[in-house]
Amino acid sequence: MRLVFSRRSVLLHFFVLMWASGLAIAGGAALQGTSVADGHFYPPTIVFMTDFGVVDDSVAICRGVMYSIMPEVRIVDLSHQVTPFSISDGARFLYGATPYYPAGTVFVVVIDPGVGSTRKAVIVKSKRGQYFVLPDNGLMTLVQDRDGLQGAREITNPAWMIGAKLSSTFHGRDIFSPAGGHIARGDDWTQVGPEIALPSVVRLDLKPAQVDAHGLSGEIIATDGPFGNLVTNISSEQFLGLGYSRGDKVAVSMAGHNMSIPFVKTFSDVPLNEPLMYIDSRGRLGLAVNQGSFAAKFGIKPPQPIVIPPAEKK
Repeated sequence: MRLVFSRRSVLLHFFVLMWASGLAIAGGAALQGTSVADGHFYPPTIVFMTDFGVVDDSVAICRGVMYSIMPEVRIVDLSHQVTPFSISDGARFLYGATPYYPAGTVFVVVIDPGVGSTRKAVIVKSKRGQYFVLPDNGLMTLVQDRDGLQGAREITNPAWMIGAKLSSTFHGRDIFSPAGGHIARGDDWTQVGPEIALPSVVRLDLKPAQVDAHGLSGEIIATDGPFGNLVTNISSEQFLGLGYSRGDKVAVSMAGHNMSIPFVKTFSDVPLNEPLMYIDSRGRLGLAVNQGSFAAKFGIKPPQPIVIPPAEKK
């Protein structure tokens, strides 16, 4: 069958398409964190992190709450296997992930050993334009030090919560998830509750690594996921300032061990099951065993002090 289109019908079709595209662009621009620069619609993004694990329904319930408020939202699971109650691990993961997400991204974080207590539930906005919906317990410390904070508000508005009677133990469902959904939907975050003075936002008491004439004193702060690599608070600049080069043996004192470990580029630069020292993907000094667990092999459980002397002059 041959189809015949008049000039008038073609023009009418064209203008209808243009009108519809205009509505899509206008609607997309109204949504928090969307982009239409390349002609595509991008829904807002929530990055979700908890210490809930994935055995029960807690994560799925929280995601359902967020979807019910903003069905078009994209939810990225940063991790739900954070060490239970470890605010420092949560702060560390936020610090590592946030640079890779754009302004307007909403981070919903529920690592909340003080749930139901007097600690505040807050929304914090960084100077990078990202939003953080979380308990005010120190989770923002590392992001604050790097990116700075633009503002903070306590979540007190019942319209931004769910449930006739809020649970005293599941604020992830009742407070943080709905508040994150409202932010992602583009609701005015100043309506969530009263402003908090930025100096009063809770911070972790983290001791930075120290360098003096005797060398470098730092801390093993965590293990790297399932591999058992040791994560330290020593930056690559601090370590390299001691005068070491790749291929050198480094004297290390930690957790009752005095060791000499090669400083190398990557794991396979030493034989199988041998220890090594390297700069990890976050720019910190790390210790590992090639295809093994440093923590298990040497019985080291963070936190532990670590001391490294200056390199001997060649």
